[in-house]
Amino acid sequence: MDDYFSDAEQWERVKAWLRANVPWILAGIAVGGLAIGGWRWWQGHTDQLALQAGAEYQQVLQAFNAGEKTQALALISTLERDHPGSPYTDQANLAAARVLVETNELEAGAQRLESVARNSHDPELAMIARLRLARVQVSLGKVNEALATLGTPPSGAFAARYHEVRGDAYYAKGDKAAALDEYRAAQSAAGPAVAENDVLNLKINDLTGAVNGTAPRKGPAQGSGSTSMKGAPDASGLAK
Repeated sequence: MDDYFSDAEQWERVKAWLRANVPWILAGIAVGGLAIGGWRWWQGHTDQLALQAGAEYQQVLQAFNAGEKTQALALISTLERDHPGSPYTDQANLAAARVLVETNELEAGAQRLESVARNSHDPELAMIARLRLARVQVSLGKVNEALATLGTPPSGAFAARYHEVRGDAYYAKGDKAAALDEYRAAQSAAGPAVAENDVLNLKINDLTGAVNGTAPRKGPAQGSGSTSMKGAPDASGLAK
């Protein structure tokens, strides 16, 4: 149809289309430019906050390493205020929990771990916090709370450790059969890596004899990262 219009008529039609549509085109370009600029600003701002959180986290570690626990805990409070959703804040609280447990402040350490377990946006950090919290709860004699904290053991890399701590909880509760089941589940989940876990093997050997009414082949596990079979559960394996 356009073939029947003269050049002048076609030009007039083009100008009419431009008058009608150019404002919208320019508005779209402006909005797109603002969106790109805004995204770049936000990305830069996010990166800057991450750098700041990382620097503050390093200050926390330096204070703990220097034995300045009070200062380190104050720095964590600042980190929590300025970067509440940062994984560096979670890591700082995990570090604080370890120091508190090592100084036998188990309740305070448990509170830090519970905060990370509930609030962390990083699923792996939350799982680590739950595992460590359960160990502390077992040490405090809160066995049922420890089992509730652990819940159903996850699949994957954490499965063996979750089953083992569940076994420690059941042993502390006096349920040796359930403890043995959990230790065996931990052994199965660990696969070839269990060959390096002499403590877990000792726990299994000790309880196999106790559950089956026969003498264990080896002595009880001592100095473990979880629970000594002849002693009260402890939280010395918190870092695992």
